[in-house]
Amino acid sequence: MEKCDDPVGAAPQAQDQPLQASEGVKETTAPEAQEPTVAAPSADAEQGATTTETQTAETQAAETQTVEPQPADLAPAEPEHPRHTLPDTIEGVIDALQALADGAAAEISRDVVSRLRLHASTLRSRHVEELRAAWVAEGNASEAFIAPEDDTESRITALIEAIRVKKNEYLAQQEAIRLANLERKNDIIEKINALADDTDNVGRNFPAYRELQDAFNAVGDVPPTDETAVWKRYQEARERYSDNLKINKELRDYDFKKNLESKELLIKEAEALADEPDIIVAFKRVQSLHSKWREIGPVAKDLREEIWGKFKEACAVVNKRYQAFFEERKAREAENEAGKTALCERIEALDFEALKTFPAWEDMTKQILAAQEEWKKLGYASRKANNALFNRFRATCDKFFEAKAAFFRKVKEEMAANLARKMALADEAEALSTSTDWRKTTDRLVEMQKEWKTIGSVPKKQSDTVWTRFQKACDAFFANKKAGTRGTRQTELANLQAKRDLIKRLDEITAETPKDEARKLIFDLQEQWKSIGHVPFKEKDAVYDAFRKRIDEVRRQFDLRRSAESMERFNSNLSEIAGDKDRLGRERERMARALEARRQELRTYANNLGFLSSKSKSGDSLVRDIEAKMRRLEADIADIEQRMRLVDEKLS
Repeated sequence: MEKCDDPVGAAPQAQDQPLQASEGVKETTAPEAQEPTVAAPSADAEQGATTTETQTAETQAAETQTVEPQPADLAPAEPEHPRHTLPDTIEGVIDALQALADGAAAEISRDVVSRLRLHASTLRSRHVEELRAAWVAEGNASEAFIAPEDDTESRITALIEAIRVKKNEYLAQQEAIRLANLERKNDIIEKINALADDTDNVGRNFPAYRELQDAFNAVGDVPPTDETAVWKRYQEARERYSDNLKINKELRDYDFKKNLESKELLIKEAEALADEPDIIVAFKRVQSLHSKWREIGPVAKDLREEIWGKFKEACAVVNKRYQAFFEERKAREAENEAGKTALCERIEALDFEALKTFPAWEDMTKQILAAQEEWKKLGYASRKANNALFNRFRATCDKFFEAKAAFFRKVKEEMAANLARKMALADEAEALSTSTDWRKTTDRLVEMQKEWKTIGSVPKKQSDTVWTRFQKACDAFFANKKAGTRGTRQTELANLQAKRDLIKRLDEITAETPKDEARKLIFDLQEQWKSIGHVPFKEKDAVYDAFRKRIDEVRRQFDLRRSAESMERFNSNLSEIAGDKDRLGRERERMARALEARRQELRTYANNLGFLSSKSKSGDSLVRDIEAKMRRLEADIADIEQRMRLVDEKLS
């Protein structure tokens, strides 16, 4: 999983809301119910019945009608639950999005688009994991895998943007239609008011009144902000026509009866919704029943309150369940928001810059992947916070994977450079494998072997191959050298024994040996050492170190004896001037200057030693001479410090 894709993104808007601009296949949404709006009652005009112009005055008297309560504001409709079959491939997702882009705008569902977008991300992650598994199966390191780039994400983003534009254009058209519907309904209301005012032609106007009602009901939706006001004006117009005019009583009673039958059917359907397991479906159906209730005319005055009470009570059961559903969901969202916030803070506290090795990156990758799995298990946060939290979480994950990719790119480049260096050494070793210049070639191959050890790792596929080439070339040369120098070998062994004999002769120097005699013997042995030829290559350092060590021991033996004698003389001189503090002070200052000079000289040798190489015989000899001088300086410094302590004791 190279990128983090939120499995539980923000809930979609209702289908009649504009689609927001997409940011690519990064996040998905799930259906989310809107906040409940409790419907408020309003009045419903009762239709009156007009009498003909020839009826008697007593039948022309109109019965005063009352208003039947009706729902006023309707909560916005909820989006349908997703019922879309998801494709099995990313190309299938692209085809599905293309079909939405080419199809009717009214059929575009933000929920379907969101699910397709999430599914594409899931398929992409699955494809990357399959590629990673194949990469590992080929013998590669899992942490070295880098997912290939493709254009599916940009194609999906472009299609979603096209769908968004198409849907928003359609919604703009629908808004224009609603405004036109508002004008038509206002015009119908004015015509009903005109009929209500024309009391002389009530008999002839009743069919026109019914036509106007049917026309009003046939007109589509108006802008939600005007719906309640338009409905109230329509009710008032019908009430005027019904209550203030004298209509035919038989026609009125027939109309009441048909309206009563229709509303009783709606009540039964509303009561049945109490057992609907899906509260979202139940709530949407209640909204639809409210719309139908408003379209049906009034019933008899004595039944109005009763029948409205039954319908309202049946709808209230669903509304209460719907309200409880949202309260419970808010509590879950608050808990999920706290969990996601803590998860963001946890991965933000991780130090990606401190990762310098493959195991460190692997351990951190496991932590990030574990955090992503934990994120997937968390549900929605609030709509306001969910997107912000996901963007925050994803930004940190992206930062990690980008840093990891950069690290592995750098390692890959370093490995390629290391491979080039080792290939060059292998090529050179193969060229030298047939050389007969034994000494020069041996020195060069040994130097190349040391250089080989300093070169870092190379890609695993080429590591064994290039090492086998190099080793085979070196072995071939040394086999040829061994075969060509068998006679030289015996001479080198004889030289080795001769040098060992010289080392043993140093044992002849004892503490009783006069100093001049010892110095002359050491000089003679050193000259003889130089005159002896080569020894076996593997033994030359060991035998030389043994010779130098033994000479140093002999010299140190005489230095210690001389140092002891010198210290005795110093103590004797110090005793003579013990009472003269001025002379003691001057003596201490002299020794302090001498001590600082020795220390400065020691620092100079130590600094020079860092620039010397012991790869050649002459260079090795110079290094050893400097190290011997440094040891003598250290002994002098210790001797001066001891003498200064003795002076300090006399001064105290």
